[in-house]
Amino acid sequence: MDPCPFVRLTVGNLALKIPVASKPARSVVHPSSSPCFCKIKLKSFPLQSAVVPFIPPDNNLPDSHVHPIAATFHLSKSDLDRLAGKSIFAGKLCLKISIYTGRRGTTCGVNSGRLLGRVSVPLDLSGTVAKTTVFHNGWIRIGKDAKGSSAQFHLNVKAEPDPRFVFQFDGEPECSPQVFQIQGNISQPVFTCKFSFRNTGDRNHRSRSLQSEQGGSRSWLSSFGSERERPGKERKGWSITVHDLSGSPVAAASMVTPFVASPGSDRVSCSNPGSWLILRPSDGTWKPWGRLEAWRERGGSDGLGYRFELIPDTNGGMSAAGIVLAESTLSTYKGGKFVIDMGCRSGVNNGGSNGRATPGSATSPACSPRSSGDYGYGLWPYCMYRGFVMSASVEGEGRCSKPKVEVSVPHVNCAEDAAAFVALAAAVDLSVDACRLFSQRLRKELCQQVELVG
Repeated sequence: MDPCPFVRLTVGNLALKIPVASKPARSVVHPSSSPCFCKIKLKSFPLQSAVVPFIPPDNNLPDSHVHPIAATFHLSKSDLDRLAGKSIFAGKLCLKISIYTGRRGTTCGVNSGRLLGRVSVPLDLSGTVAKTTVFHNGWIRIGKDAKGSSAQFHLNVKAEPDPRFVFQFDGEPECSPQVFQIQGNISQPVFTCKFSFRNTGDRNHRSRSLQSEQGGSRSWLSSFGSERERPGKERKGWSITVHDLSGSPVAAASMVTPFVASPGSDRVSCSNPGSWLILRPSDGTWKPWGRLEAWRERGGSDGLGYRFELIPDTNGGMSAAGIVLAESTLSTYKGGKFVIDMGCRSGVNNGGSNGRATPGSATSPACSPRSSGDYGYGLWPYCMYRGFVMSASVEGEGRCSKPKVEVSVPHVNCAEDAAAFVALAAAVDLSVDACRLFSQRLRKELCQQVELVG
């Protein structure tokens, strides 16, 4: 089945320069001594914000490696049709950017930044499904008097095709649903999921083609997590296996570190997160591909914190450190999207609806305030994973969750590739339940028989 058309609209290479000699005495704070930021708006899409770096007046171009992509809008076919719709009340489609001096945020309910200028970039998205289109790349004078202003704002705005395979669970992961591939109004089953408890000895967790000695299987599982019994409140042993239509297992997600309430509380803390291994079949056994950690954030946000990292292939060794590709927070009330995007800047999650991910390391993780850049493609895993990689919808607590998974076409070469992302999406969704407050009761499908009897 063909992939679904998507367009990736990016705003990047932001920079601001104002000659010191031309600094207004009262109206403008010079950016060399005060931070600058901008707000980026496209129609009804969530507002995005980004830091605008200051560069010396004698520099002609910003360094794209230092000032990477600042904002990304992922546009589906329905989004493109809606944006292209004509209305007597709507003018020409434009991307609107407001540039401010000062720090982001509010003070006593009042925006703390001072408006420096506004930029409007006209967009014509027709044809962007088939070819890359650059709408603007260069400097724009900003200020009340655009002709006489010495302030200059640099940006690059472009749209590029980003076709994706779209998968939809037809039920909640703990209910062992089917997974359909979607293309327009057509859907067809491609995978089935089997939820089980690993420590109950459920034989369905292992297929005939992936049988291995239990002791050997547990030995490498325990190297990533903990199989030991822990006193107190805990959720452990969850596992979901993805099968193709022939019944062969093609991916799995296995909870290897229990989700345990931190001492004196009823929540899983960031200092002691639960974790999953995302597994792929290899030579008759399971091979670790990625690791997902999850916890419940404290404070007013009360969100689901997560970190996903790839596990390097060390030919049987387990010593190599993982490479963090995504780290952010989702709202446990509203839900949002888990996103891996190797071409976006960090630090924006739009309330959990649009996670960010950029090349980084374990100390500079993607999709976190510590990462930035659109570089490093010569090193693993950036030679394999570029641009948008995948996203998965996540519902909030107490809501029926049927994850929708989007995977970029370049990252799917076989059924096992797609299944690994489906298993990851299931693990993220199940982590919302695993991180629920322990004062709340889980649904029966997530409770082992001994818990139900108790």
